[in-house]
Amino acid sequence: MTTEELYKELNYVNHSREKRLYYANLFINNPDLVTKLLDIFFMVDDKVSPRAAWVFEFMCNSDIERIIPYLDRFTQNMYKVHKDSAVRPVAKICEFLAKAYYSKGDNNIKKALTTEHKERIIEVCFDYMINDEKIAPKAYSMNTLFLFGQDFDWIHPELALILERDFQMQSSGFKARARHILRKINKDGRR
Repeated sequence: MTTEELYKELNYVNHSREKRLYYANLFINNPDLVTKLLDIFFMVDDKVSPRAAWVFEFMCNSDIERIIPYLDRFTQNMYKVHKDSAVRPVAKICEFLAKAYYSKGDNNIKKALTTEHKERIIEVCFDYMINDEKIAPKAYSMNTLFLFGQDFDWIHPELALILERDFQMQSSGFKARARHILRKINKDGRR
């Protein structure tokens, strides 16, 4: 399948779980197509870019280790993504990576995720926290940042400042997640 054919095919992707799962499985079963999917994902001004992002997120949700060959490309380009419907999958994938990295079980993400990858993820998550993003990317980002704060001492104090500063201006969903994260930061004595 060429990139052009894939682009046309992605027009059939919608918000339904069924469609996103169908296409995620297409890429799981045809890993040679993932590079083309990322080509479309990072055409950030194109209307099909978010559809590629949804599928890539579902593929990562199915098996986060499938991102390993593409970690450099993903982390180098994720900051370019700006459409709301594509930003959410980027933030969610960052959270998947952080959860896998800090999970108790052994996995290949722990070996593959470099300090440089982590720094890029941290940077984009802080951008989502301070920019005018919707609640979902902020919620995924605050959880990702909390997890990475286990290895980067400066993250928890900075995250707490942002959460406290923005608390009154945000939605009830943001407030609930922020309270939860702030409790964990304070409980762990990391602040």
